Formats: sequence, structure tokens, C-alpha cells
Amino acid sequence: MNDALRAGVSARLELHIAAKQYVAASGARHEVLREIVLSLGEGEVAAILGPSGCGKTTLLRIVAGLDTDFDGSVTLAGKGRSHPPKMGMVFQEPRLLPWRTVEQNLLLAAPGASAAAIDRLLADFGLSSHARHFPGELSLGLARRVALARAFAVEPDILLLDEPFASLDARLAGSLRHELAKLVSRNRATTLLVTHDVDDATELADRIFLLSQRPARIIGIVPIETPRSLRSPERLAAIGRDVIARGVGPER
Repeated sequence: MNDALRAGVSARLELHIAAKQYVAASGARHEVLREIVLSLGEGEVAAILGPSGCGKTTLLRIVAGLDTDFDGSVTLAGKGRSHPPKMGMVFQEPRLLPWRTVEQNLLLAAPGASAAAIDRLLADFGLSSHARHFPGELSLGLARRVALARAFAVEPDILLLDEPFASLDARLAGSLRHELAKLVSRNRATTLLVTHDVDDATELADRIFLLSQRPARIIGIVPIETPRSLRSPERLAAIGRDVIARGVGPER
């Protein structure tokens, strides 16, 4: 299933996965992804929504260049296409260095960042009072905030998010989604989010790509014309019903 960009918007991320397989310990080959084709423009946010275990994380690892064993191609472009894109990534686990403070974890990702830029990021994510704390002193919610701040520290052209709100309660996840939506809009990062949570997709994405069970393929695309800042609870509920009607139900 191909997917055209809106007129006048140049592609920042182009992905074509013809096939992705892996070999099990038994020697049997299993197909994970099949004919995944999409293009994202500058500042666009896309959500890959599908059931657990369908291959969403595998897809994201391919885009990130962490998995090159697939049939297809990935093309990434930075601003003006004149230099390689800067990429920020948030994994399912925060993956912070436990012997470094919050501030030091951010500086390791972006050693050239100014003190003012780091201070602003800490403030954006409500981490100013935790700058000199170590990861072991943080709750899971705070650790996830640090992971998000670290991804933005590099001022990414491409932002990849792998279930960034997993294991958080609904209230905290909602708060982080709201903060992330503001930062993505402000920074104009082209963002690819993989999730199995309908709320993540409807609140953050400009388009939602719906995946099937394995071998995962795109079974539908849900465009969201309403700007993120104007999506009322009623509008979000309507989008969620549309997603569920297309065969992708909520998971908690």
C-alpha cells in the first residue's frame, strides 16, 4: 500500500520494507513485515498502531538503522537535504546510564548543547529539580521524561518513539503526551511513533498507519486533519472509534 505526501511537502523519511524475516532457533524462517511503504514530510507525526508482537519495534529498528537485515530501503533527509539528519530515539525502556546524573545523561547525548538549552529541556519536562539526581533515584515516570528530554537534546530532524508511555498510569501518560505534542510542534521534528495504544495515536499523530497481525502489513491509514491543539475529547473519541472500526482495538 503506497502513500502520497500532501502536495508541496518534501519527504523527510521514506520507507519501503518489501519483507522482513528472522530465523528461529529451530531453523524455521518467520516473516515479520511485508510491503510496508510510507513517506513522512518535515514536522509530520505518524503513528504505527498495531497489536502487540506484530513487528512494530522491528519496523522502528529498521528506520533507526539498528536492523539492516531486510529487503527494501530507508531514506532519511535532514534540513535542506544538505547534511545527514540528526536522529533522536526513545526506547521502550528509558536506558539511562545509572552512574550519570539526569543532566549528565542529556549532555552525553548532546555534548555540544549549551547550558541554557539543557536548562530549557529540563524545564520543559518538569525535571529542573532532578538535574543532579541519578536514575536510581527517579520514578518510572520521571525516567521516561529524561529519556524524552535526551531525544530532544540532539535537536532531532527525525524522532523515533517506541511505546514511550508504556507501563505508566493513564493520568501520567496523558500528561506526557500533552508535553510531547507541544515539543514536537515547536521543534518541527518528523516523528514516527509505534504503539498499541489508541490514545497515543489519536492525540499525537497527523496520520495513523494501522498494521495487521504478523506478517504485518498496512491495512488502513487514518488521516487527522484537526490540529493537535484543537482536538477536543469528543473529536479524539470519534477518531478512536474510527480506528477501532477498522479492526485495531485498544490494548491496555
